[in-house]
Amino acid sequence: MKKIREFNFENARRITPKERAMYKKAIEAKLGIKLGRPPKKPELKYKAISIKLDPKILKWAKKEAKKRKIGYQTVINEELLKKAS
Repeated sequence: MKKIREFNFENARRITPKERAMYKKAIEAKLGIKLGRPPKKPELKYKAISIKLDPKILKWAKKEAKKRKIGYQTVINEELLKKAS
């Protein structure tokens, strides 16, 4: 029998949201665990705020974020945490 080296994705179909929910429920029942990200403790949740920043700061944060492949708000948050510590 000839060994298949690659899967032909043209023949594949997408699973429906209903199927996805059904599979998730079956996995959770089989393993006895809850799938997904656990909820954060209230004291660890971020607070939504609005802030005005100098355009140079925003430009720097976005450039740094792109370099590190993370969000620019994360970059700003990390820098503020460093200063607060």
